[in-house]
Amino acid sequence: MTTTHDIATEPAGGGSGRPRRDRHISDFTELTRMVQEAGFMRRRYAHYWTRFVVLTLLLVGLVTTFVLLGPTWWQLLVAVALAVVLGQVMFLGHDAAHRQIFKSGKWNDWASLVIANLYAGMSYGWWNHKHSRHHAKPNTLGVDTDIEPGVLVFTTENLTKTRTGLAAWFAKRQGWFFFPLLLLEGLNLHVSGVKTIFGRGPVKRRPVEIAFVTLRLGGYLALVFWLLPVGMAFAFLGVQLGVFGVYMGASFAPNHKGMPMVPESMKIDFLRRQVLLSRNITGGRWVDVFMGGLNHQVEHHLFPSMPSPALRQVRPMVKQFCAERGITYTETTLARSYGIVVRYLNEVGLKARDPFQCPLVQELRVAR
Repeated sequence: MTTTHDIATEPAGGGSGRPRRDRHISDFTELTRMVQEAGFMRRRYAHYWTRFVVLTLLLVGLVTTFVLLGPTWWQLLVAVALAVVLGQVMFLGHDAAHRQIFKSGKWNDWASLVIANLYAGMSYGWWNHKHSRHHAKPNTLGVDTDIEPGVLVFTTENLTKTRTGLAAWFAKRQGWFFFPLLLLEGLNLHVSGVKTIFGRGPVKRRPVEIAFVTLRLGGYLALVFWLLPVGMAFAFLGVQLGVFGVYMGASFAPNHKGMPMVPESMKIDFLRRQVLLSRNITGGRWVDVFMGGLNHQVEHHLFPSMPSPALRQVRPMVKQFCAERGITYTETTLARSYGIVVRYLNEVGLKARDPFQCPLVQELRVAR
């Protein structure tokens, strides 16, 4: 969806004129006040220290199991378990990067460096820069790096020329290839981080990032190839990275893929931008654990520094607040979200126009 909608001036309340932009800003200010007064922004130190200790013990246990098992194909089960635990580690690193754990920004930075670089072998600096752009303007063409074209095309605006042959065949079916391609995402995440910290671009605390990532990845590879035969070692790494990539993609993709795309020029206030372009995933506590709290994407985008345990608690307040103002609040099940992602990508590949009804346009029209 690429139509620009200007937020005009309209009468407010008892007939006095007030810019609609100001009214929308005051909406978010009011919601923020409600959230703060309810105590949802308070730090959850016990929760986060518990997660950190449990994940550390699980990693130590998996390394011990790996060494004791020795060269056996049962190690592939260890690889699967390691991928899942590292996924949980990255969820914890995600929370630290969003300043959810400590009041001090410096403490959160160092927590992110330890968790992402030293524990998971990924660059915190690379991920934080990329993710910050996404949070500022999700699903915004030319800004959100998560929808930049690559092997897959996420919006019809990226289809600059007619595809023929194998490329055309793939484009029509790219939705079905989305999850299989995630098997390579784990490797891609590591490579992108390494390229960044060893590149020429600015990286905060570059020496620390290089030291932590080198120690983590170098030690990991040395242990795997020292203990296992070459073929088994590559199989172990392939399974671990493949499962890790699928896990990360399956957790992040449902939140925005298939939601409206907007041009950078569209004028829309922060509250509506974050709510209308995000999708929540419903389910019980197991969904919270599986997705690291990212299933409450609307609330997370509105309040990035809110501790993830509070997202489920604040959801009813946010949902009611949006309903009272006629703001479309989107949520669905995990299975249905995957279906939406696949269908959307296939329709983009077919050069479909407006594959979904755009709640953004509908909302802004109502607000006029």
